[in-house]
Amino acid sequence: MNLRQWRWNFSSRARELSGGDVIIVSIPKSGRTWVRTFLCAYFCERNGHLFTLEPEKYGGIPRVIFSHDRFEQRTKADLWDRLRGKYLIAANELKRLPIILLVRDPRDAFVSLYVQLVRRTPETSHALRQKSASDLLRDRYFGLRSIVKTMNGWLREFSARSDFALVRYESLHAAPEENFRHLLAAIGESLADDVAFSHALAFSAFENMKKLEAAGAFDSKILRPGNARDPESFKVRRGKVGGYIDYLEEADMAYVAEVMRELDPRFGYERNIES
Repeated sequence: MNLRQWRWNFSSRARELSGGDVIIVSIPKSGRTWVRTFLCAYFCERNGHLFTLEPEKYGGIPRVIFSHDRFEQRTKADLWDRLRGKYLIAANELKRLPIILLVRDPRDAFVSLYVQLVRRTPETSHALRQKSASDLLRDRYFGLRSIVKTMNGWLREFSARSDFALVRYESLHAAPEENFRHLLAAIGESLADDVAFSHALAFSAFENMKKLEAAGAFDSKILRPGNARDPESFKVRRGKVGGYIDYLEEADMAYVAEVMRELDPRFGYERNIES
């Protein structure tokens, strides 16, 4: 069955993926934790609450649904989960909510995902953990082509909508003040509170998040290192744009270039080896 032909969720997880005010969809390791930390810091500060990664519990704060949607369905679902659509956002939720597609250069997203799978995620199978970056690069489910296909599919599905926004990880890095304001506007906060905004920018800065994660200061396992003595096991790991070249072999680059040529040019990423 082609996933593009249906969208339902009959699993217990459907409740987590419904009832929100906005949806942010992304490939894993595309900056979701960074964006979530910024938004939580902003709304908690704006409303006078202590920081939490679950600010909706306070009330009066937009509920943001974060999902890896089709990529998670592809990489995690067994047969029963696929039939139930366990990791998918149902069509009725997509129709009623604004959608933000958070993207990162697929090459960097892949390498960061590889490191997370082999150094941080305890549920990773032994067989997958033994794969090299070069092997996983070509994997049917976790590999670069799977990431590119999923990103292209989302863009085809959502881009014609008037309530759709594309947010690039690299743009947030290059001009955080401008692009985080655009992000807030996309979820309905067009007139940002300047004090809360400045606080959220500083709070979600890379070095501060890394320090807080190391100290165990967050109220969620989402932001805890797999091994406090292993920098590569941290959720906030490097945040480097173009860092994929530090992990992939020279022999991989022809394959990478081939797959990147399949990426929709609307994402704005250079699709050659040298980029």
